[in-house]
Amino acid sequence: MQSLKAITMKPDWIAVDWGTTNMRVWAIGAGGEVLSQATSDKGMGGLTPDAFEPALLELVTSWLPDDRVIDVIACGMVGARQGWVEAAYGKVPCAPFAEENTIHFSALNERMRVHIIAGLQQDNPADVMRGEETQIAGLLADDPDFEGVVCAPGTHTKWVRIESGKIVHFATHLTGEMFSLLADKSVLRHTTASEGWDEAEFLRAFAAALGEPDKITAHLFSVRAEALIGDLSPQAARSRLSALLLGLEFNATREDWSGQKAAIIGSDALAKIYQQALLSQGADPIILDGEALTLAGLKAARDKIILKEIT
Repeated sequence: MQSLKAITMKPDWIAVDWGTTNMRVWAIGAGGEVLSQATSDKGMGGLTPDAFEPALLELVTSWLPDDRVIDVIACGMVGARQGWVEAAYGKVPCAPFAEENTIHFSALNERMRVHIIAGLQQDNPADVMRGEETQIAGLLADDPDFEGVVCAPGTHTKWVRIESGKIVHFATHLTGEMFSLLADKSVLRHTTASEGWDEAEFLRAFAAALGEPDKITAHLFSVRAEALIGDLSPQAARSRLSALLLGLEFNATREDWSGQKAAIIGSDALAKIYQQALLSQGADPIILDGEALTLAGLKAARDKIILKEIT
């Protein structure tokens, strides 16, 4: 558990980003300022529905006022089928918030009223998201005229097309999970380093993957072969493996990013790798802080949905 600072005044409301492995909470003042924040490793994946409220109270009990009910606005996996209360998916094309699917309920602790933002689904091809819709709402709150593609890199990377303030299409790619499986579980585990980066090798292999996507499985084995009989270093092997898998993903999403305004959500090394890949193809993507977008989206939800529901 981690706290930013002690609160000298009670918050106006509480923002929550509840993922599969972690939870982040913020105490928000009447002017929208962050008074304090805390994190926990009690994500959705390790909780039963009746354990969500106690897990939340471990972080926010000292923030709760004694004389009124405080609104808790949450996004992410807290609204999944295995979450606290299921918030059914809204369907794209639509605005980031599926207002009619937002869940409102009183917690067992009578000082909290909980609001869970719904995720989104796409019927053809089938796809789902929870959490990214709130970040995109935050992006559009800051830049209502944004049109183009939003990329949210991660274990399961999202590419989201935005037009006229709506999410019109999105696709999830298991690239990050495939990288972990190949680097940690396959024969390539003997070859790739756990950290380190070779930019020149990444760019060379990325270009090869874009040009020859049908040869990816052969290119993947060459990572092992060149380490055995050549001078491919573990760091270069890691960079090549990443590049080959990203090449497949970028081939599949070319229609989304080619010639389009692009934004990447994230501030870590992975976001910079995606930026590097796009820059190599002539795009000029911007990187946006994911936590800041989540907070902006939760604030937008409060303004557009929650205040309307409680008044």
